[in-house]
Amino acid sequence: MARARDLLDAYRAKRDFSKTSEPQGGTSAGGNIFVVQKHDATRLHYDFRLEFEGVLKSWAVTRGPSTDPADKRLAVRTEDHPLDYATFEGTIPKGQYGGGTVMLWDFGTWAPIEDPKAGFKSGKLKIRLDGERMKGDWALIRMKPRAGEKGENWLLIKEHDRYATEGGSALLDVETSVATGRKMDAIAQGKPPARRARKGGGALPGFVEPQLATLVDGVPVGKDWLFEMKYDGYRCIAAIAGDAVKLYTRNGHDWTDTFAPLVAPLGQLTKGTALIDGEICAFNAEGKTDFSTLKAHLSEGGPLVFFVFDLLERDGTSWRDRPLSDRKQALESLLGRRTRHDPVQYSPDIAGKGQEVFDAICKAGHEGIIAKRADARYVSGRGKSWLKVKCTLRQEFIIVGWSPSEKRKGVFASLLLATEEEGRLVYRGRVGTGFSDQMREDLQAMLDKDARKTAPLTGVPREMSRGVRWVTPRLLAEIAYAERTPDGVLRHPSFLGLREDKPAKGVALEKPKPVKAEARTQMLRDEDGIAAAEKAGIKLSSPDKVLYPDQGVTKARLAAYYAAVADAMLPYIVDRPLSLVRCPAGRAKQCFFQKHDTGGFSQGMQTIAIREKDGAEDDYFTLNGLDGLLAGVQMGVLEFHIWGSRRDKVEKPDRLVFDIDPDVGMAFSEVKAAAVDIRKRLEAMGLRTYPLLTGGKGIHVVAPLTRRAEWPQVKAFASGFAKRMEEDEPERFTANLSKKARKGRLFVDYLRNERGSTAIAPYSTRAREGAPCAVPVTWDELGAITAANGFSLDDAVARALGKNPWPDYHELRQGLPKRDA
Repeated sequence: MARARDLLDAYRAKRDFSKTSEPQGGTSAGGNIFVVQKHDATRLHYDFRLEFEGVLKSWAVTRGPSTDPADKRLAVRTEDHPLDYATFEGTIPKGQYGGGTVMLWDFGTWAPIEDPKAGFKSGKLKIRLDGERMKGDWALIRMKPRAGEKGENWLLIKEHDRYATEGGSALLDVETSVATGRKMDAIAQGKPPARRARKGGGALPGFVEPQLATLVDGVPVGKDWLFEMKYDGYRCIAAIAGDAVKLYTRNGHDWTDTFAPLVAPLGQLTKGTALIDGEICAFNAEGKTDFSTLKAHLSEGGPLVFFVFDLLERDGTSWRDRPLSDRKQALESLLGRRTRHDPVQYSPDIAGKGQEVFDAICKAGHEGIIAKRADARYVSGRGKSWLKVKCTLRQEFIIVGWSPSEKRKGVFASLLLATEEEGRLVYRGRVGTGFSDQMREDLQAMLDKDARKTAPLTGVPREMSRGVRWVTPRLLAEIAYAERTPDGVLRHPSFLGLREDKPAKGVALEKPKPVKAEARTQMLRDEDGIAAAEKAGIKLSSPDKVLYPDQGVTKARLAAYYAAVADAMLPYIVDRPLSLVRCPAGRAKQCFFQKHDTGGFSQGMQTIAIREKDGAEDDYFTLNGLDGLLAGVQMGVLEFHIWGSRRDKVEKPDRLVFDIDPDVGMAFSEVKAAAVDIRKRLEAMGLRTYPLLTGGKGIHVVAPLTRRAEWPQVKAFASGFAKRMEEDEPERFTANLSKKARKGRLFVDYLRNERGSTAIAPYSTRAREGAPCAVPVTWDELGAITAANGFSLDDAVARALGKNPWPDYHELRQGLPKRDA
């Protein structure tokens, strides 16, 4: 690799440093920084620079960057610049190379998506930017040079992600420096950096009731969901106008004085106005947000952190009707670069991968996650576009009484709790742990003020009400607990703190709602399929062609499906010989089975030469990535069927498959019972198995194998196994393929274990009515499943993006048993 000093020879040769204030450059190390400098030289352009190999690799983007993936912006490669050029802002004297005004228009870090060295060499550089203005995935593509062309022309292209927008040139409407806040003319005139106004920022925005999350019993699935940490603090709506700040609780109470340490840092965010939603927190000794610690910091003094996650209004314009992804991007831009010590922090999110996020959050001991629809508007109150999933059981309860302490005079031993159900209070138990001595004294004073002679509720067990002092149900306690009894009484409750930001009225027992089908599923869109195909180098012809007429599934949407399930599907299908079911005109038209390549497929669909029975070789299909799946979609493939072996050892199978095929009219419950029987028989022989719903009528029972036995041995074992089942229960099973033999019985199809035979691939679509998919399931859940064809495309995506039903399938090492039953 060339030294940085050598790489800068061309840069230095073009400049007279006695006349220009540009840096000469050294070899100081940096990080993975990127910078964009707006440069008004011979013509206005934007200099895009990436730190690499100790220098700033540079391109002149003539029309500036665009966040619209359809815009391919010319980026002319220029000489490498020194790292310290990344902070340069000023004017290069006329007559000098590049003479004109330079603004630091964007600054941040970048990360390679693919090997950057290979990308520079091949001319296809995929990167992820985290700047103040440019974010997400981008590509730099080198163009093929014309005859006699000496320079390098590249294209700067925005990739399809949540930062992509149509008509993306709006990004260039931002005319100020990220470093000094100056515009180009102020820089040219040498004016000092702009000072943000602290007064006269306009009228303070009014309070807006916050949007609330619905508690659900599982993690929603799909890339249209953004997942954030659930913080343990006070919800807060911050109204800002210059240095004027008001901080409201979720119920609209002005708690600016309570949260006073946050006023100054919020007053420095903008010279205009803003209305921001977030959560005010404090960290405990373990580095977690903790409500009890927050209460202590508010009463005794201690650092506060405001995690902000939504922008409701900016400079007098409401943003609530805009998609969440747009609001979050604007909020992140408003905050600018933050250090971890700043009291105002942006709440990050992760798109998709909800189960992974949830598992990591819970493992780290946090409260849970919030899932938000990226495309949803902001709607006050509780709704379906924000969902919460908790790691631990906790909620607010109404304090209705207290029991005196026998150890300390004048304070309580425990509190009696209730919730309000259909207008009446219902007893939920007592809590006596989680209090410090000071807490007991402070809370006792409040309880004494609310004392009453009669119980505010009925139904308290007699032994629990003996000696109790009753109070008016006004105070609200945050309680963590282990579980609830069948009648809703808490077990092992612990007090976390008073919720003075919420009213007691209407607090009901939280009951997680099931995650609805619309929350669990991936909303497949045609544009996602087109984008995935383009990224894979596949041109979809007639992307709007309908392949499943009853469901309206187009070719583009089918491409979106395979892009969504690829990570889960590919481990089962790559490097295997394939047979394909093609329906070029759609499912309802003529379909045909194809196993040999006759041309027409793009290079993503590969071939493997396999010896046939007559000794000749023929080309079979195979693939090794998403581009192969999408090449199939382009050619109307609706089903992918796989061999039981891989291309490197075609003669040695790595899976054993029994297909349970019922006769017409037989109930699916009989199919399930047969699958369980096969499982038990094989388990007794030392083989673990996995069930696959075929998307048709049956179930495949699959056992992975180490690659030792060859096809004749595997077929002999499978045949003997199926025939032994028929011998044991001839009225129930048959191993005979003929229709006559199968009458009223289940056919145990062992023939899929023969060289050249195939079985439907996990997550493959089926060319059948309803657009069903073949999906792997667990033995535990099989009992509740009512059909083998019940998984739609969206259902299959939810499964693929969720918890893996066959988590150890590929690691399992087991050989073919020596006996057949």
